[in-house]
Order: sequence, then structure tokens, then C-alpha cells
Amino acid sequence: MRSDIMNAEVSAQHLEMLLDANPDVPIILFWDRAPWHRGKPIDKVLEDNPRLEIIFFPTASPDLDPQEHVWKAVRKEVSHNHLEVQLPELADRFLVTLNSSTFKSSFLDKYGYTAVCPMFN
Repeated sequence: MRSDIMNAEVSAQHLEMLLDANPDVPIILFWDRAPWHRGKPIDKVLEDNPRLEIIFFPTASPDLDPQEHVWKAVRKEVSHNHLEVQLPELADRFLVTLNSSTFKSSFLDKYGYTAVCPMFN
């Protein structure tokens, strides 16, 4: 989801989209501690949707967050030595790369997929 701003309202909208795309199944979302991942709009979505649970990564632990590895790979591919002088064009290249690439992550295997997954089968 692309957005010109990052705030709790936009994050809540993203959560609603995630819930709509995955109806009737429990969702565990691992999130970093960005300021826009907290606040009244997020609290309201969680209150209205008990099947959604958010687990926050520990403070100052980007090594645990698979998203950080994705951003690093995309920055290396797109934004290092780029020719774009306008931010929108660079953002478009980021989006194309994110949507057309797969990123290997052993996070769930390493930190609990085998323990968490049986709970939902």
C-alpha cells in the first residue's frame, strides 16, 4: 500500500485492508515500533477485530525484522547509484521492485513458525 503520509490512520486503513483480504482467519502481525503503528485508530481496529493480534518487535532490533532486510535489498537494487532526480519516479521504482521480487526470510522458521503455525490448523 503506497501512501504519501505515514500515520496511525493510514496504518489502521492498511489493517482493515489486511482483514478484508483474509476474512474469517486469525491474523498475527509482527510490526516494528514505528510511531504510526500505535494510536487510537490502531486500538480501535484491534478492539473491533479480536482475530487480529499485533506483536511488536523488541526495541532496537532491526535484525529480527524481516522488513528491514527487504528494505535493504530494495535500496541496494533501486536507490544506490540511481539516475532519478524526482522522488516520485524513485518511489515508482521501489514499488515495482517490491511487487516483482521475492525476498527470502528465515524469520518464522528461526523464531517460531513451527510453534505458532499448529495453533491455527
